[in-house]
This record gives sequence, C-alpha cells and structure tokens, in this order.
Amino acid sequence: MMNNAPADPPAGPRAPATAATTAVHAAGLTVRRGTGRTSRTVLDSIAFDVPRGRITGLLGPSGCGKSTLMRAVVGTQAHVTGTLDVLGRPAGHPALRSRIGYVTQAPSVYDDLTVRQNLDYFAAVLDPGRAAAGRRAATVARAIADVGLTTHADALAGNLSGGQRSRVSLAVALLGTPELLVLDEPTVGLDPVLRRDLWNLFHDLAARGATLLVSSHVMDEAERCHELLLMREGRILAQDTPDALRTRTRSATVEDGFLRLVEEAAAAPQTTPAATTTAAATTTAAAAATTAPAREQTR
Repeated sequence: MMNNAPADPPAGPRAPATAATTAVHAAGLTVRRGTGRTSRTVLDSIAFDVPRGRITGLLGPSGCGKSTLMRAVVGTQAHVTGTLDVLGRPAGHPALRSRIGYVTQAPSVYDDLTVRQNLDYFAAVLDPGRAAAGRRAATVARAIADVGLTTHADALAGNLSGGQRSRVSLAVALLGTPELLVLDEPTVGLDPVLRRDLWNLFHDLAARGATLLVSSHVMDEAERCHELLLMREGRILAQDTPDALRTRTRSATVEDGFLRLVEEAAAAPQTTPAATTTAAATTTAAAAATTAPAREQTR
C-alpha cells in the first residue's frame, strides 16, 4: 500500500489547461432546479479544472452542490448550462460511458446476489461474450481484491454491512479500469481503518494513471488529496493544493483555511455570477503566482 500523503508538487506555476493535462474542464457551469418563482440555482456559473492522474478533493458542507456537480460530470444531471468537457469530450457523450467509473452515495448493488455475482453481472455488461469470459474473471478478481472483499466474495450483498456494500459499489466502478473515477462521499460510515485503506487504494489508482474526483464534507480528508476544490452554496471558493491553501490563508489546517475563505466571501460585496467567476479566476491565478515555489505543476 502507498502512503496516504500526496507527493509534493514540483515547483512552478500551474500549467495551462489542455486535454492532455486536464480530465475535467468547466467554465460558466450552471445548474438550476424548478421553474418560475420556485426555481433555484444549485451551481452558480462555476469554473474549475481537474488535472489528470491526480486525486482532486471536492469539499464543502452538505447541500453545497457537490453531488449535483458530480452528476453533471458523469452526464446524468438535467438542466446543465455552460461548458463542461470530460476526457476531451462534452459531459454525457456516449463514448465516455466505458471510461468513467461512478460511485453514488447510496450503494448500487443487488442484495440478492453475492459480491462476486454482482461483479460478474456488471463485467458481462462492460465486456460481453464467451470469448471474454477469462478476461472478465480476472478483472472481477482484481476488483474484489482492490477493495479488500476477497474473504466476502461469496457472501450475499444484502448480508454485508453498510461499509462493505459501499466497497462492492466501488469494486463495480473499478471494472474496466476507468480513466476517471467519480466518487461521491465514498468513506461515509467507514471505520478509521477502512477509511485509511481506501485512501491508500485511491493513491495507488492515481499512481497507475487514473484521475479521481472524490467528494467529502470531512475536512481532514482534504490533506490526503493532491488538489482541492472548496465549495459553498453552489460556488467554488478556491482551487489549490492543501499546502498552497494553508499558505494563502495563513492557516494551520485546511479546515481553518476553508473557514477563513467563508468569512471573506461573506464579507465581500455581492456580485453577479459572471463577475464572481471572473474574480475567482483572477484570485486563483494570483494565488498560483504567489505560491509558485511551494506548488506542483500538475500532470
């Protein structure tokens, strides 16, 4: 297993976003729900980039729009406007289905099937045909081992604990070796040992070349990420590395830095979404230049 701590970034300013270096690119991304007087803005003209081969943590309080953003990335969210490119294609493009693994907050498994049967079923959907049977069996065995469920492979999913069922969902997402993993609060309800093991797995997957977008409302998990997107009330407060965020806010922890950004946002004069997006981009660029000696150029 790899160490939880992300590798120190190489010094230098952030590289310009390109399809080769960026897994997800968003600009002016907006999601509204409802119509007329009952409509509300869930994502408010946000802009961000998710670098390839890295773990990007999407952090913020419950209800700030994290799950909506993730559904938009995987192409299942309605009423999305703005620019959202994923692995070089528009979000939701049919060609992306086999390249993205998605784990929702609620485990997506069949309770009347065993762990292995669940994975066999989904593996057959991804890689059908008798000729692929051997390849599917190896893929299923690898995914079960990756999530630490080898000893429970023949147990009914309905008889597993909540944390174990969540790991079955993660194993399903790992089938086919996706380029991008979108994980919506995957460690909720897990004990500290399982959380540590999952984060070790996430770093191992990133080392193999996968890109991970992981949401959480637990701020101590921010320290395990290479890059952070901090959200509040449908807006991106900051995108930075943990070290750069602490330096920028002169805070001892990421949580303290987040709270300082919340206070600054509350004290700032109200602006239109377009002006907010422009100001956020300017602030991010300035922070990148200021903290360049402590930063890493993302892959």
